[in-house]
This record gives sequence, C-alpha cells and structure tokens, in this order.
Amino acid sequence: ERVLMKGNEAMAEAAMRAGCRFFFGYPITPQTEVAAYMAKMMPKVGGTYLQAESEVASINMVYGGAATGKRVMTSSSSPGVSLMSEGLSYLAGAELPCVVVNCQRGGPGLGTIQPSQGDYFQACKGGGHGDFHMIVLAPNSVQEMHDFVADGFDLAFKYRNPAMILADGAIGQMMEKVVLAPQRPRHTNEEIAEECKAWAACGKSADRERNVVTSLELKSEVMEQINLRLQAKYKALEENEVRYETIDCDDADYVIVAFGSSARICSATVEMARAEGLKVGLLRTITLYPFPKKAIADLAKRGVKGFLSAELNAGQMVEDVRLAVNGTAPVAHYGRQGGMMFAPDEVLNALKEKLINNK
Repeated sequence: ERVLMKGNEAMAEAAMRAGCRFFFGYPITPQTEVAAYMAKMMPKVGGTYLQAESEVASINMVYGGAATGKRVMTSSSSPGVSLMSEGLSYLAGAELPCVVVNCQRGGPGLGTIQPSQGDYFQACKGGGHGDFHMIVLAPNSVQEMHDFVADGFDLAFKYRNPAMILADGAIGQMMEKVVLAPQRPRHTNEEIAEECKAWAACGKSADRERNVVTSLELKSEVMEQINLRLQAKYKALEENEVRYETIDCDDADYVIVAFGSSARICSATVEMARAEGLKVGLLRTITLYPFPKKAIADLAKRGVKGFLSAELNAGQMVEDVRLAVNGTAPVAHYGRQGGMMFAPDEVLNALKEKLINNK
C-alpha cells in the first residue's frame, strides 16, 4: 500500500502496524502530529491513546506498559525528551523494551521549533544517569521514519532495551510517498505472557513465578553484576547491530560522515564534488548507537585523507568520528545551529576549506 504521508504520521501508522497498542505522550512542536494521529487512530485498532499531564508522566506510563510485555511508544521533541531522561534510565536499568521518538528542534532551552541535530549527545551518551545506552536509529526519509519504528520494536524486544528514533523537524514535517508495512498479527495477552514470561509482570501461574520489575538494587555487589550484564548486552549490540550506508566511498580521498537530514543533503554534496573531479564519499550512520566505528576506522586505514562530520549542531558526532579514526587522518566538523540547515554547496566549501586546501 503506497500513500503520501508526513514523516510524523508515517511513524504513528508504522507503530500500530508493528503491534503497538499503547501510546502515552504530550504535545510539543514539531512532533505533535505523532500524538494527534495516534489519538485519532488508536481507538480504531483497539488500542489506547492517553495524553499525559507531562513528559515525566508519559515516560513513566511507558515504563508501566513495557513492564507487562506490551509494545508501547511515546514521542516528544528535544526539551520534552530532557524531561524523560530519568524514566529512560529506569527503563534501561529494568531492561524494558519500548520505542521513544525524538523529533529534534533547535536549542538549548526552549530554543526554536525549527529542525536541529543537537540531541546527539543526549541520545547516544546515555540520555540520563548511570552507565547505559539506548539503541538509536536515525532515519533520513519518510519511508525510513516508517520502517525504523518496526525495527526499533524488534531490537528493543530482542535486547530488552529502550530504542530511540532520532529524527528532526525537517523529516517529521516532510511529505513523501511511503510503502506501508503489512499489519502484524496482534499478540494476545496469553501470547505476551508466554513470550515475556521470564521478565514481564504478567502475574503468577502454575508454570511461572511472579516477576518483579525494578531498577533498584541496594546491594552494591549485586548491582555491579547487573551493570556487567548490561555492558555485555551493549557489546553484543556493537558486534551485531551496526547499520550504515556508504556512497562512493570505495575510491574516496575524502569522506563526509552524516546522519538523518544532514546525510540527505550531503548526498548532493558528493555529486557536486564528483562533478568537479574530487573523489568524495559519504558514510551515513544509520545506527548512532551502536556507532559504525569499525567502518570508519577501516576507511581511515585504507588511506582516506580526511573526514568531515556534517551535523546540524556545534559538533557532537564528530567526537565519535575522531575516536574511530584514532589519529590516522584529519577530522573536521561543519554545522549550522539554532534551527538553520546547510545547503550542499556549503558543505562542499567547508570540505575544501577545512581539509582539501588546508594541507
């Protein structure tokens, strides 16, 4: 089924088709269409939409729903996700699966409703207190806004970990053709109890003890073992779930690293550079956590002369690019801030100024 949809609406439709029947959220631009679509459509599929009194309330409602093994989701935008940070840490500590959407806006503070990528640190370096990671997927089209929701649920349940779709206002508000996924069979309560019986709060039965869902452990030696188990899970994610896309990197002298809407723009930069005879490639990071550090390191070892991290921020992902390159080649950053977006020629000029002509 092919339709014309906004990115935000495509995410909401994809969630229902992936089996999500519980959405708890609070309106904030530029993601409000996700909640509005859910409010209209959830009752039609037998689901529950609830507008919470705040983002703090909504993430804790997600915690409650996830604890029962249900597919639950919330969405917000930058300052709203900040309010969710405590709950995200609790979800990770209790090893509960859920999907959280952040349709980023310019900051800091209330900032602007225009698109930004200033929440990379927030999403990829924890998102709250303690040693934890969320699975972070970065779409660059309306189709991927749709597709990554089901992927997010699959990964969240596979690893019992919160997953975040890190989008931005540009893609959330954009309208494109979308091929909708088929409706997945809805899990019955009995099926959920069987699938999640090792951990979910589904009650006690003849073949299952009552599970207690918590992130609290007062014995330090036990809490250390919990942390070690979590770190082993993150290592498995880094070994098995890294996703990225390369464009013209096989013979590239210089590589642009970008994600989301920035990567979409930079694909045109590569075309412009190639037309001028410059061997430029693009590595688009699809999973921001786990980060494709080995792919970048391999390009550096192969002889790439320099990397440009193009982001709509003051320089955040560039730190991970530098760690991956590990001094093998120069790494520079180019970005716009405050809701401003760059054009393909701006990125090309920055590449020339910072790397090609600055030898």
